[in-house]
Amino acid sequence: MKKRFTRGLSLSVYFALLCLCSLTAQGAEPDRNALLKQQIDQAWEVTWTRFYRPETHLFYDYLSSYEPGKELGHLPTAAEVKRQFPNPCGYSTGMEDGMILGGAMLSTIVDMYDVTGKETLKTDIDNVFQGIKLCATVHGVPGFIARAVCVEDGKSVYINSSRDQYTHCVHGLWRYYHSPLCDAETKQEIRTILSAVADRMIANVTAETNYDFLRADGKRCPLGICRMWNVRPHEAARLPMIYAAAWDVTGEEKYRKQYRHYLTPAIRQTQSMKADEHHSAYVYVQMQCSFELLHQLEQDPELKADLQGLMKRTGNKALSKISHARKALYDLDLTVPGPDWREAEKWITQGEYRNPQ
Repeated sequence: MKKRFTRGLSLSVYFALLCLCSLTAQGAEPDRNALLKQQIDQAWEVTWTRFYRPETHLFYDYLSSYEPGKELGHLPTAAEVKRQFPNPCGYSTGMEDGMILGGAMLSTIVDMYDVTGKETLKTDIDNVFQGIKLCATVHGVPGFIARAVCVEDGKSVYINSSRDQYTHCVHGLWRYYHSPLCDAETKQEIRTILSAVADRMIANVTAETNYDFLRADGKRCPLGICRMWNVRPHEAARLPMIYAAAWDVTGEEKYRKQYRHYLTPAIRQTQSMKADEHHSAYVYVQMQCSFELLHQLEQDPELKADLQGLMKRTGNKALSKISHARKALYDLDLTVPGPDWREAEKWITQGEYRNPQ
C-alpha cells in the first residue's frame, strides 16, 4: 500500500515529475515521447488551474481539496498573516515557498520558449513576473523578497524570508531578463528589483548581523536561513550570485566590487564539500542556479573552469539522487489532498517558531 502524501499534492512534486519525464524521454520511442508530452501538458494545465491564483499572480504550495474553487481553501486569512500565525515563515500554510516556485517557473518558461517558440508563453511569464514583483514591493521594505502574498487582501506577508527564496527569485529574474520574452519596460523593473536586493545585502549582510539579511521588521532570523555568508559549503555561492546578477543587469561598479570580493572564497568553500556529503535533491538545483549565473558571467579562465567543475560535480550528485527520488515519489499516494494546517494534531518548535505538521 502506498504511503499517504502528508502535505498533499505539492507543486514541487509536479516540477519533480516534469524533470523525471524529461530525463526518461531521452532516447525513448516516438509513441512514448507522445505519451510523456501528454502527461507534461496535463501537469502544466493542473499547475495553472489549481495552484495559481490570479489575484496575486502567485503559485501556492499544496492542495487541500479537489473541489473547484476550494483547492487552496487552507491558505491563511489576512488576519492570520498580520499576526504572523502560525509562524513568521508561514511554514505549512501553503504560503511557504512562493518565490522558490515563482523563480523556478520563470526559468522553466524561458526554457519552454527556447524550445517551442510559443507566443502564448509571453502572457504566462508576465503573470509569473507580476507575482514576484508583488512579493518584492507590496510590503514597502526595499530589497525584501516575501515568500508569498495573502490572497484574501493581496498585501499581507510573512516577515521571515530565506536564502532559498532569494536564490530562485534572483536566478529566475536574471534568466527572464536575458530572454527574448522580456521587453524593455520589464527589464527596467528587473533592474530595480535586483538592485534593491543587492543594496539590502550590502547594508545588512555584515559581521555585526552575523551576515543575516534580516526579516522585514529589521530583526535577525532565529533560524539561520537568512544568513548569506559563513554558511555551509553548498550555500556559499548564493551571495556572490546576487551581486553578480545586479552588476550584470545594471553595470554598477558597487555590485561588481562585492561580486569579486566574495566569488573566490565562495568557490573555495564549495570545493571543500566532502565527497560523501549528501543533501536533499532541491539543494543541488539551488547550487546549480548559483553556478550557472556565475559561470556565464565569469571572465577569468581559471575561475570559470572551477565553476564548470563545480557544476559537473553537482550534476553528478543530483543524478545519483534520481532513482531514490523516483522511488520516493512512487511510494507516495499523490492523490490524497493535504490537511488544513489549523487542525494539525502535531506541532513542532523550530527556533522560536511553532510549526504545524
